[in-house]
Parts: sequence; structure tokens; C-alpha cells
Amino acid sequence: MKLLAFGIGYSVETYLRAHLKDWSEAGGTVRTQAKATQLAQDFPRLRAFAFDGTVPTPDVAAAIADADALLVSVPAQGGDPVLRVFGDAIAASGVSRIVYLSTLGVYGDAAGGWVDETTPVDPAVSRAEARVAAENDWLGLATPNRRVFALRLAGIYGPGRNAIANLRDGSARRIVKPGQVFNRIHVEDISRAIDACMRAEMPGGVVNVCDDEPAPPQDVIAYAADILGMPAPPDIPFESAQMSPMAATFWATCKRVSNRKLRRELGVELAYPTYREGLAALAPSG
Repeated sequence: MKLLAFGIGYSVETYLRAHLKDWSEAGGTVRTQAKATQLAQDFPRLRAFAFDGTVPTPDVAAAIADADALLVSVPAQGGDPVLRVFGDAIAASGVSRIVYLSTLGVYGDAAGGWVDETTPVDPAVSRAEARVAAENDWLGLATPNRRVFALRLAGIYGPGRNAIANLRDGSARRIVKPGQVFNRIHVEDISRAIDACMRAEMPGGVVNVCDDEPAPPQDVIAYAADILGMPAPPDIPFESAQMSPMAATFWATCKRVSNRKLRRELGVELAYPTYREGLAALAPSG
């Protein structure tokens, strides 16, 4: 079986480190030739291609025609760049499985209530609107012979990207907004979800990828500080917190997302069911 991955970043790289061995051949794209050269060094078994989202390079087109499965992790910008350039080639190909990495941001705000895959999308910002459109376009490629999954990912943490690392480098802030919770997922559990999609007999569709416990962000920072044996940073009221416009969009919505389908239908056993297990495992190195 042959895999082609579009957009090799943090999550896809984690998947490849664990599961590249499962594929007889694999290829992957990054935005520049310099990154492709580095990717080939990091993954000697991987065919690395440069794809900037605009130019239909022949080597990528050939890899699509030869692939059995696609893994897609490319931001939607005025439409999905992969489908904009290679949509016809993918539709005509023999690809039998597609996994598209999306975001829980498509749900918008639920005022702290629970949502699942049956909840209508309500994108609150233009980035999420683009994601909804991209999801629909990818899911529209499903056929009786092609399973397509859209994995809606929670906030990602893992090695080098977590509350412990932020405390150690001094960037952690305990912003407090009463009632606010965020949904999280360890990058290793994203890898498990991707692997399950590549093997599952279920017909495809949307799956939320998050852990068991939506939690207030200040609690996560406090727990990380306790692990390190250091005092937690002082509370910062949300009203007085200075943040970028992008960060403000995350704080403008609040929802608790169910992972029931991930666990019960896709059969994923989470390595880190809550942030506590995840941070404890990250403590030795951050």
C-alpha cells in the first residue's frame, strides 16, 4: 500500500515516525525545495516533494496516480489548495482512502455546551468558514470504493508544545475567563486516530479528535507548575489580558466536544485521556 501525505508538519510528522513502516512506499509534500531536502534526510524512506499550493508539479501528479491513500494537512485558504490544483487528478485516481485534518473551530460557540458530530457547524471566523468548505469538498470525493474521513482536531499539544515547555521558557500565562474551557488532544493520539482511519471498515465521515476532559486553561497551567514543583503564574483576568487577534478568536468561543465516535466507532484507545496523563509523560523533557 502506498501513501501520499500533503503538508508534513507537526501532526503528520508524528504519524510518520510511528507508522511509515506500515506502508510499502510513501511520499510527502512541504512548501519549499529546501524543506523537501531536509524531509528526505529525516525520513530516508519517504519521497519528498516541494508543493507550494499553486503549481501542479508532475512528480506530485504521478504520486497521486500511484497512491492508495492520501493524508492531507494543508490550511484552507480561499479554497483547499490541494483540491484546487489536483482535484481532478485525485477524483480520477485509484485512491481508496483519504484522511483530511480539520479543526473543531468549525463548530463556533456553544456557550460551554456539549457538541458532537451531529451538531451543525457554525464557523465564527473566516478561517473556519474555509475549513467547512474544504471539508465538504474532500468528503464529496467519497465513493463506494473510496472512504473519506475528516478529523476535526482539538488544540494540539505534545513534545515541545505544551504548558510545561511554556513554563520553562517563561511564556506561560494563566488567563482566567469564568466558564471558559478548551478541548485538547496529544499529538500521539492524533497519530492513533489517523492510523485507525487508514484501517477502519466504517464508511468514513466526520470524527472529532479530542481527549476526555475539556478543561479551563488556567487549570492546565497550574497542573504543569505543580509537576515542575514551581509556583503557578498569577491569574490574569481575561478583560485585561493582551492577546493577538488570532488568539482572541479562540477565546471568543466555548464548547465541550464529545469524543464518543472516536472511541466507540473508530475504536481509538487514547494514550493520554486527559491533560494530566499527557503532561506527566512530557515532564522529563518538555
